Amino acid sequence: MTERLIYLDHAATTPLDEQVLDAMLPYLRQQYGNPSSIHRIGRAALDALDGARETVATVLGTSPKEIVFTGSGSEANNLAIKGVAQAQRRAGRGSHIITSAIEHHAVLHPAESLAREGFELTVLPVDAQGCIRPADLQAALRPDTVLVSVMYANNEIGTIQPIAELGAICRANNIPLHTDAVQAAGSLPLDVAALQVDLLTITAHKFYGPKGVGALYIRRGVAIAAQIEGGGQERRRRAGTENVAGAVGLASALQLAEARRSSYAAHCSALRDRLISGILARVPDAWLNGHPTERLPNNVNLGFAGIEGESILLLLDQHGIAASSGSACSAGSLEASHVLLALGLPEERAIGSLRLTVGQSTTAAEIDTVIDALPAVIERLRAFSPSYRISNTTPQYA
Repeated sequence: MTERLIYLDHAATTPLDEQVLDAMLPYLRQQYGNPSSIHRIGRAALDALDGARETVATVLGTSPKEIVFTGSGSEANNLAIKGVAQAQRRAGRGSHIITSAIEHHAVLHPAESLAREGFELTVLPVDAQGCIRPADLQAALRPDTVLVSVMYANNEIGTIQPIAELGAICRANNIPLHTDAVQAAGSLPLDVAALQVDLLTITAHKFYGPKGVGALYIRRGVAIAAQIEGGGQERRRRAGTENVAGAVGLASALQLAEARRSSYAAHCSALRDRLISGILARVPDAWLNGHPTERLPNNVNLGFAGIEGESILLLLDQHGIAASSGSACSAGSLEASHVLLALGLPEERAIGSLRLTVGQSTTAAEIDTVIDALPAVIERLRAFSPSYRISNTTPQYA
């Protein structure tokens, strides 16, 4: 077991950057005012909140008035999807919404909730590499379509979607497009005009900011129904006393991430490619999930025949390696990732996935340690896997 943890789960969360913490500390200690208060300590909090909003708007290439701070990326997605759909239906524009089969549950579950309320839901398929075909979106549009929600980059397999092309289709048909950019922020450009999106979600803890704060861009003119009601905060789009320290942290982290984006992507993509080639060269019956090139610079998602992803994680943890899997344990049984199933993988292959996501502190030496450790882990698990011994004799895993 290694002495130092090798952290390869940056898609789940990133460590808080020291510069970000320094920016937040005054608003956790001395400047504790409520930004809705009119006294001087309240005004200081409001100034900080306004400054954070302006910073986020600058990175996104938009106006501060179009930025809403939320408690998470999931909340921002709920506000975007439910808020726009409900406002559109109230205005008599229709009740048809479109999303994709590989969205995060923070998008799929609100969309399914709307379907239970009487909305019609179309779920677009993806190809074997996780890409949405623009022609499929065009074909799915209807006169009563009121919202399209497609993620910028997938959190499990890293595939990047042609958002600008999808956005052009939506603009031509006067339909709002929301994109969940939670995984893209810090790695990909976020200029909302270039992306041609009307709503965009980010959350701070994916780019070295604090947990518990997100932001939603809402293009001016897009009607939205508040999902949290109470006070008049965030221009009446999201009630509740604002998390000033969190907003400052999000803005600081986003500004740093944007400044480092090119070097960060180069660093991560080199390690990513080293990891992919090293493992695939040493482990038989393994494959890469997602697009081989149009993928996030830090994302590696591999499949291994005949074993379960959760078992791999447990043994890697014994080696001091933190990773994740697309499968999840529910009611005592392993469930395959809905993302991998959407790629067309059979369930027995979809449960054998491993996601390794590198970050700014990851080193080449750590990657080599993983490349050395993983083959033995896979071999050990396969030695006790009847399904691998049986299935490996068939063309299924060729």
